[in-house]
Amino acid sequence: MTDPIVARLRAAGCVYAEDEADLLRAEASGDHLERLVVRRVAGEPLETVLGWVELDGMRLRVGPGCFVPRQRTLLLAREAVEAHPATLVELCCGVAPVAALVLRARPGTRVHVSDLDLVPLEHARVNLAGEGAVHLGDLFAALPTSLRGEVDVLAVNAPYVPTEEIALMPPEARVHEPALALDGGPDGLDLHRRVAAEAPQWLRPGGVLLIETSVRQAPGTAAICAAAGLDPEVLRDDEIDATAVRAVLPAGASPETATSR
Repeated sequence: MTDPIVARLRAAGCVYAEDEADLLRAEASGDHLERLVVRRVAGEPLETVLGWVELDGMRLRVGPGCFVPRQRTLLLAREAVEAHPATLVELCCGVAPVAALVLRARPGTRVHVSDLDLVPLEHARVNLAGEGAVHLGDLFAALPTSLRGEVDVLAVNAPYVPTEEIALMPPEARVHEPALALDGGPDGLDLHRRVAAEAPQWLRPGGVLLIETSVRQAPGTAAICAAAGLDPEVLRDDEIDATAVRAVLPAGASPETATSR
């Protein structure tokens, strides 16, 4: 006999209908289960329906109106962990996946996260379990000025989808995730320019800026970082289809010399 929930999910275009049905049943039963199935069939991302997303074995809370962290962001998290930061800042943090994974691996790290959207920040507070400071505001303007020149790792998963390409994204993203978390401007690099321009003022000498990007956009992101006085390299992980730029503030640099190079 065909499983009725599987049949409904499959008819809605869910490729892994059996797996999704199992996850939904593990989360709820009765009327609550039916409400979750209705939401999923309507096209809402499975993760926001369930209320969580799993990254590297860690369940992070998400909900409607949030950008759902992708597996490719594990590249940023891995690089951040390997840097052994005393102080980490995650900008455009959403539900703060990088900061949460760093805190799991490096307890005691001083963590600050910021985002323009209050909705994901409420989930970020839960994911950080009270171990980090959460700030509402626009990029660096949200941070305490005491962090200037003190940041070891600045991790950024800023929007990098070119504006005209948002219409080409799957409905789960373009309909159910906030445009604020997707739209990177005409070439997708508007936020990368803003972050790189100010990063030298916030990083310690030898500190690292980590920016998620795409294969196509990586040369542009790297050039933006270089123009800001940082030493960039492009990182690639084919297994999780992840691309990032790792850009280091030279050890002898000051904010003035770095931004004028």
